[in-house]
Amino acid sequence: MAWWAKGKTNEDLIKQLQQFGIIKSKIVAEAMLKIDRGDFCPNDPYVDSPQPIGYGATISAPHMHAEALERLKDHLQPGMCVLDVGSGSGYLTTCMTYMVGEQGKVIGIEHIKDLVNLSIQNISKNHADLLKSKNLQIINGDGRKGYPDEGPYDCIHVGAAAQPEVPKTLCEQLKPGGCMVIPVEEDDGEQIFRKYNKSKDGKQITTEDLVAVRYVPLTSAEKQIKNAMF
Repeated sequence: MAWWAKGKTNEDLIKQLQQFGIIKSKIVAEAMLKIDRGDFCPNDPYVDSPQPIGYGATISAPHMHAEALERLKDHLQPGMCVLDVGSGSGYLTTCMTYMVGEQGKVIGIEHIKDLVNLSIQNISKNHADLLKSKNLQIINGDGRKGYPDEGPYDCIHVGAAAQPEVPKTLCEQLKPGGCMVIPVEEDDGEQIFRKYNKSKDGKQITTEDLVAVRYVPLTSAEKQIKNAMF
């Protein structure tokens, strides 16, 4: 159903996602209205489909951005600390920054330097103040290892399909009571968008399978660049 959304403007796209029941909460709608997808997506920005941004990477479909924000919204409250792995275009990272507010912090980590530069350019078009204040930081690094320097995190979002061993490393960087949403590739090649919840005492991780998905793989920068050439 979400793939039917074909807005003429950012506002039109968000309105359609609300009508289809993808965006359910006011806080998510407000965040996505603040950030014009056209600043981050060079082609068909208001169509509900993933679009290429270079190096074999994509900006996810708007309905998946909405899905992630809805699943994480209780951990995107003012003052909270967030990690966005595979931050790509910078779009979702920026949405999260508005949700956590001036006292919060969002770290985007992206392993391809050109995409780091691209995301900073995108954000700077209309949201340069977030970078200047350091409420939003884009780091060049291997997101499979997380970014413990700024952790622990209230929540983590991963924007590429990981192998099953990756979530364990990232969960270690969650605060007690924190959560993560991540696409995970199973042994049969299928992918599932999965939520990991850390108990309030920090001793237990529980999981919840959310929806079947299809994401680009979370891999090394070298392998991603090589694959993008063929």
